[in-house]
Amino acid sequence: MINKRLLVKNLLAHNDENSFYDKKRFISIGEKEGKAKFLKHVCALANSNPKNNSFIVIGVEDEDNKIVGVDFFDDSKIQNLVNAYLNNPPLISYENIPFPHLPEGKVVGLVTIKSIGKLCTLRKNIWKYYGGSVFFREGSISLPKAYDIELKDINSEVVATIEQHAKNNIELTLDGVVDFINNRHKDLESAYKVFKEQFVICWAGNKKVANGVTYYHRVDIELINEQVKLFYSNLDEVTINFDDDSFTIIEFVHLGLGPKQKYYPLEKVLIKFSNNGTYQITSDLLFNPPKHDKEELKKIYQSNNALVAKIKNSYDLKFSEVKNLKYLADTYLICYLNGFEDAKQHMEKAKNILKPKYPAINSSLKEALRVLRKVKYN
Repeated sequence: MINKRLLVKNLLAHNDENSFYDKKRFISIGEKEGKAKFLKHVCALANSNPKNNSFIVIGVEDEDNKIVGVDFFDDSKIQNLVNAYLNNPPLISYENIPFPHLPEGKVVGLVTIKSIGKLCTLRKNIWKYYGGSVFFREGSISLPKAYDIELKDINSEVVATIEQHAKNNIELTLDGVVDFINNRHKDLESAYKVFKEQFVICWAGNKKVANGVTYYHRVDIELINEQVKLFYSNLDEVTINFDDDSFTIIEFVHLGLGPKQKYYPLEKVLIKFSNNGTYQITSDLLFNPPKHDKEELKKIYQSNNALVAKIKNSYDLKFSEVKNLKYLADTYLICYLNGFEDAKQHMEKAKNILKPKYPAINSSLKEALRVLRKVKYN
């Protein structure tokens, strides 16, 4: 098993960006330009490494390799994005790697790309890149190349050495469990479970029981062996179930218009462990969005926009407006799910406007946008 935190450190220490790894301060695959650039790099790294893994490390300053982190990103459908835009798409995964010095909720993103051994090309136009384009790495740059260029294996040995040096051991695993329970989450209820005598999952959160069901909120769940966060949220709530072979997380969204809130199951994630030292993660979207009267939502939508504009212009809010602000993310999300497609853009703008004065509302908007991203790729 590879300890992904060690892998990131080894990648950063080994070389500057090159033909088998890239680093980014952040990625923005929610917009067309960011999505296109991400796909270009994935295509180039896959073509430059037909027989070994290649990597993108996210949350690192370009000039000095300083690890600054990014928000937790749990889009399990990133493979769908790659499949939609690339011919001969590589296998791809995005993992959230915790580092001790980073603030709560911040991680390093690790994208692992595994070529299927065939030339990867852009399937259709996106942003300024044309369908049929082929990209390769030249040093730290992803460049377009001729379509019939030959795939060459030049990095297998060096990548194998880096991965070998990132192998996990008992000491790292024990240190990880102790740190998770005693240091990072000493104020929360924590637990761990060992699977197949090899894998250790730790989880922490605040428990509450509603209608006979135990929910956790302020949840952090981590696969300790690989230093990978499986789930993190300060707002959304989950149920946790496990047996000797598997660990199941069902995420719920607490939604409603104003104080009338209800639990809606969002996604089920199943981690299944095998006796041969491997595991599989599968996810299923469970979400059936609530439906509401369009005229009622139109009034709420317009009220939300006016409220954000008032904050932007530094006007004082009435008591009732401060109260409504608490439900801004929920109501914007419900509006979007009921056909108000511009609500997403308003949420993005509101997030930046509210961040300095209302950080809690900013966080709830980020969570709502995370839900939208999951629903969109399904």
